[in-house]
Order: sequence, then structure tokens, then C-alpha cells
Amino acid sequence: MLNAINKRRGGFTLVEIMIVVAIIALLAAIAVPGFLRARKRSQASRILNDLRMIDSAVDQYAIETNRKTGDAVGIADWTNYLKKNSLLYNSGKSLLGTSYGTQTVDQIPQVPASDLAVLSDVASTGFWSPYGP
Repeated sequence: MLNAINKRRGGFTLVEIMIVVAIIALLAAIAVPGFLRARKRSQASRILNDLRMIDSAVDQYAIETNRKTGDAVGIADWTNYLKKNSLLYNSGKSLLGTSYGTQTVDQIPQVPASDLAVLSDVASTGFWSPYGP
């Protein structure tokens, strides 16, 4: 009699497994857009922080080399005032691969237009102030 009970308990039915898979798929469909939005928002925050560091680096370079307002500062010059071996120090580019280019003394660096377009759905114009359009 004990063998007859154990044989009937088999395992999960196909319907039960399909219900579990459907529930997991539903939860994933709800969570994935939130994760993607959070990722883009963190990229925007990183670019904003990079712009602040560039502004500070250009100011430090201008002070140490007696540059005046309106003088151009090349990428190789302002990157020397950043943390060594960081992405910004090594490339002079944003997280999305856009070059920040030559900067100007006493002028606030601007977010690259292509990065602004990519991140516009998670970061409005007010987010970028004073580094945005």
C-alpha cells in the first residue's frame, strides 16, 4: 500500500510548471524596464560628475599655468589633473564614448549633444544645469 501512494505522487504536472514559468516571466517583464531606466539614470549622473571634474581640472590647469579667460585647454592638459587610470583620464571621453574635447578657461563644460539625446528620457534639461543646454 505504501508503494501505491508513492507512485501516485510522481512530481509536478506540466500545467503547474507552466504557471510558475508564466509568473516568473510576468515579474521579469515588470522589473526589466525599471532596471534599464535606473541604469540610464546612473549613466547621466556619471556624465554630470565627469563634467564637474573637467571644470575643476581646467580651473586647476589655468591657475598653475597662468592662463587667462578664454584660453583653450587641450584634452591632454586637463586630463593630467584627474585621477590616474580612470576612464576619463585615459580617454577624455564620456561613459558613452563621446569626446569632451578642448575646453575653455572660465567657461562651463557642456554635456555632449549625442549623450544628451541618448539620456533625454531620464534626465531633463534641469538635471544638467549648469552643464546642459
